[in-house]
Amino acid sequence: MQDRTLKMMSHKSHSHKKRLTLTACVTLVAFSLVVMYCVSFLKPAASNRSDLDHVHVEEIELTNLKRTVVQDDATPDVEPESVDREGDVKVRGHISKISKVIEDSDSDAFSNDIPLCDLRFSELIPCLDRNLHNELKLKLNHSLMEHYERHCPPPDLKLNCRIPAPPNYKLPIQWPASRDQVWRSNVPHTFLALEKSDQHWMTINGDKINFPGGGTHFHDGADKYIASLAQMLGYDENLSNHGNIRTVLDVGCGVASFGAYLLPLDILAMSLAPNDVHENQIQFALERGIPAALGVLGTKRLPFPSKSFDLAHCSRCRIDWLQRDGMLLLEVDRLLRPGGLFAWSSPPAYRDDEEDVKIWEAMSDLVERMCWEIAAKEKQTVIWMKTKTIDCYDRRPEGIAPPLCDEDDDPDEAWGVPMKACISRFLQGQYQAGEKGLAAWPNRLTSPPLRLTDLGINSQEFLKDNIIWRSRVDFYWEQLDAEIEEHTFRNIMDMKAHFGGFAAALVEKPVWVMNIIPTFGSNTLKIIYDRGLIGALHDWCESYSTYPRTYDLIHAWNVFSDLANQGCSSMEDLLLEMDRILRPKGFVIIRDKETVINQIQTRLQALHWNAWSRIVDAVFDELSNADEKILFARKQLMTLDDESS
Repeated sequence: MQDRTLKMMSHKSHSHKKRLTLTACVTLVAFSLVVMYCVSFLKPAASNRSDLDHVHVEEIELTNLKRTVVQDDATPDVEPESVDREGDVKVRGHISKISKVIEDSDSDAFSNDIPLCDLRFSELIPCLDRNLHNELKLKLNHSLMEHYERHCPPPDLKLNCRIPAPPNYKLPIQWPASRDQVWRSNVPHTFLALEKSDQHWMTINGDKINFPGGGTHFHDGADKYIASLAQMLGYDENLSNHGNIRTVLDVGCGVASFGAYLLPLDILAMSLAPNDVHENQIQFALERGIPAALGVLGTKRLPFPSKSFDLAHCSRCRIDWLQRDGMLLLEVDRLLRPGGLFAWSSPPAYRDDEEDVKIWEAMSDLVERMCWEIAAKEKQTVIWMKTKTIDCYDRRPEGIAPPLCDEDDDPDEAWGVPMKACISRFLQGQYQAGEKGLAAWPNRLTSPPLRLTDLGINSQEFLKDNIIWRSRVDFYWEQLDAEIEEHTFRNIMDMKAHFGGFAAALVEKPVWVMNIIPTFGSNTLKIIYDRGLIGALHDWCESYSTYPRTYDLIHAWNVFSDLANQGCSSMEDLLLEMDRILRPKGFVIIRDKETVINQIQTRLQALHWNAWSRIVDAVFDELSNADEKILFARKQLMTLDDESS
């Protein structure tokens, strides 16, 4: 009995010790939680920053994961494989964590920094990133070039970080010297110098790449080739024909030497090529300061309105114009003005072997049914002219192909619209150069175009818009005067171009402007082309189709306010996209509501746009909002060493 009592007392003592230990542990845990809560309450920004640092460290640990660049195979319908997609997804997943931390943090935390992307993304074009095709399980028809068309990443695969410059990046060589040479380190690709060495596209010269002006069809120089086209047409060696040829579409442009040598003639070319096996040809063109854009004749209309170009050009562009009932050539027809020209330099135009003769006969038959006629033919080049009137269409036999497009088809609708194997209609005699509807250059710039009436706009409104933008641009340059030199700017983008007044006010400066018309507003792009300027349609809910570090100046007028109404993209998304395409030491001019400007200002440090900045009151005019402010900012030039320090 005594033993049992002792055991019970011992058990109670042991239980009491366990309860004391448990109580002490609970008290300690509770105290720790209270301390952690107090620290997080007092320093929320620091806590969020530590999360960012943790994710950034994990990102840095992944920098040795190799992402193989996809190269085209000789067979177009075989998709090359990326050998390390798993590593690519892992990097993207970690950067998504960064995005989540940023979204959850307050503006003070965001303003500290936005992490730098992995170096492998230094040339990323989000909607033309073919490494994502398998990840997204896209079923693309390579024979139709769908793999070169836009396919944007879903939100969970967006890279919400700043795109780094390549190692040893230097400020671009200034125009006009840049036409003939660029820094090799800025576009570190030498494939074309080797592959096209006999055609004089480009040569390697120490730390620079030089551009002798050659091309596949014009080894002796684009200037001589352009003069020969003018002679063929009887234009006395000046292809502009007294300003009647102003806008040109160069399809399959290479490094855009054709467009480069048109500039002294006051001819503005939209040089177009896909992001294909010809490594970074459009990046070279833009680095040179030549108007150019990524694009392909595949399944969708090019993002330009109808009747935009006076001349289209294809020199050995390797496009099968006969495929799909001539659909690709019919797209060129849509873009040509009545009376516009198509210059085709290709072996079928001169060779007499069986295959080339067969192609020539089929092309001749197709263009005749399209109501084109030969304007000139010499040696390796033929130049066709689109009909100036609709009479030819009326004379065609009933049921002949290609048919006229349906009357309800809008030929100016061009964002994500499938190409059609039909002839786009046009109104009689309104749009060809030198006729009643379109003045010659330079009068074309300021003359009210006839197509204003399509948009319900009168001439007085158009002329008033010109005056307002001249005043606005003068004011901009007054604010920038102390920060810029003569050749600070070459490539400029206007993210919401309206009638092109911003670009028109800059016409005397050594710059060119890519005029963007957002898809969520009125399609005024045809007015811009009728003025002799160039541009494209674009949806700012998505990334723009260009390489990083493309533009010296980006102008955004009410773009952020407009995008907020679409509910498709955050302010940070658009700022990061602007940062991607802005060159180091490049400028932004953002004109918007005061609340928008104030929000952007808090993000300047995170974007590294704080090399120089200022906010000024907008001078009120008829296009102004009541509370409009203007933000001027300049992006820092930072090396990878600067970023890591």
